[in-house]
Amino acid sequence: MDFSWLGEPATWVGLITLVILEIVLGVDNLVFVAILANKASPKQRDHARIAGLTLAVLIRIVMLALMSFIITLTKPFVHIGGFAISVKDLIMFGGGLFLLYKATTELHERLEGHTAMASITNVAVYASFWSVVLQIVVLDAVFSLDSVITAVAMVQHITVAMMAVIIAMGMMIWASGPLTEFVNRHPTVVMLCLGFLLMIGFSLIAEGLHFEIPKGYLYAAIAFSILIEIFNQISTRNTRRNDMIGRSWRYRTADSVLGMMGLREKELAKNGTPTEDDEHFEENEKSMIRSVLTLAERPIMGVMTPRSDIERLDLSQTREQQHQQLQDTPFSRLVVVGKAGIDEPLGFVNKKDLLNQLLKGEALNIQAALRQPLVLPDSSTVLDAMELFRSRSADIALVVDEFGAVLGLVSMKDLMETIAGDFPEEYERADAPSIQQNADQSVTVDGSLEYAILAQHLHLPTLPEDAEYHTVAGLIMEEMQDIPDVGDTIDYAGYRFEVLSKDGHRLERVRISKIELPEPE
Repeated sequence: MDFSWLGEPATWVGLITLVILEIVLGVDNLVFVAILANKASPKQRDHARIAGLTLAVLIRIVMLALMSFIITLTKPFVHIGGFAISVKDLIMFGGGLFLLYKATTELHERLEGHTAMASITNVAVYASFWSVVLQIVVLDAVFSLDSVITAVAMVQHITVAMMAVIIAMGMMIWASGPLTEFVNRHPTVVMLCLGFLLMIGFSLIAEGLHFEIPKGYLYAAIAFSILIEIFNQISTRNTRRNDMIGRSWRYRTADSVLGMMGLREKELAKNGTPTEDDEHFEENEKSMIRSVLTLAERPIMGVMTPRSDIERLDLSQTREQQHQQLQDTPFSRLVVVGKAGIDEPLGFVNKKDLLNQLLKGEALNIQAALRQPLVLPDSSTVLDAMELFRSRSADIALVVDEFGAVLGLVSMKDLMETIAGDFPEEYERADAPSIQQNADQSVTVDGSLEYAILAQHLHLPTLPEDAEYHTVAGLIMEEMQDIPDVGDTIDYAGYRFEVLSKDGHRLERVRISKIELPEPE
């Protein structure tokens, strides 16, 4: 067998040209393969895509081997009123109808939001593995008819055409993975691709009816649309980057780490559904990771129990009053004060130490059970408090200002709640949970609730670094520039905050509801 043609430059030039042409002609095919593969379950998508394209390679090789038969498909086999019909015309017409049907159904699902609802309710129904593979094979057979005929027309040896097809399809299989991932991550790209497929479907039907549409017009329209989408993606990326410029370096670092772990909210699909990577983490895991990464910038003032809410045991009272206070309080530790009150605390007492005295048959001696709390300056962060608790043996810490006045109290439970969320006591669950979900989709919260916790719950913007408040009550006072009364409201970040109850000047409960925008006429 003579293989001298392998040494001819024209052979290799023809091979390279044909590979490029096959890739260009296969781009539209590849886009729809990315959309079809997404119909399979997440574990089978890659296998379906590779299996479908591999079978498509074999089909193209078989078609090249049967080229003498394929050429006859272009010859008319029937004439109807002077209109010649060939097998190729029928294939093009049927393939165009197939593309129109698939693209229209895909558009319908996305416009109606069925895909998003399936992801939210966790009852998504995926196509079977072989159903997706078969659709990929059928689609490629329709798209490959013209490219196979072109391949034979451009080279003299069928072996060169087969080599070109194998190389081009190998590159398409390699590129299909990143392309599928990109398409799934950008819903606007999916809509654009489905628009392309509608246009290609119409062109195939027109070709089957002998109305020739120059391919240059189609590719020019596709290239222009892709260019506009590129500008759109660049604009979106720059907007996100500019949004991050005003954030603290710690927030930007946390956002980057969350992005690498698939937790960044900005990476969610624009229809509100999580990406495949994002589904690997539960919502409480995301919240804890975000909290850990921002501990060093969360002020202790936002997590402490305010001075007015500190549970106290007053030694200046009678013994009966002290015993009654110990019985009534739901807390296991109380700050012990004298006549000077909370400004000069004597220490704190743990109920279990008093119980030990009684179990030993001793008289109740609060002075003997006194312990000294840790002291934190009001400029401390949650991370500072954790380090202090780690290095010193104590259960609680008092937060003081620069003059030594007590501003609040912090326990290890408070610090743990900044990471893992609330651990409400039984009385808190029944009386006033810090975040209570209402039947009308609103929430009722404590005025002392840390804003950072509420921001995670409702996806509110983070506080600026120079903010002088750290609680929901502080936010309302800052927005009103006054102390609000019961019934007063503010509108903030798309939510309405309404004061429900007060205790003196302290805001106890606040209802937060989503502001419903009026529908455009």
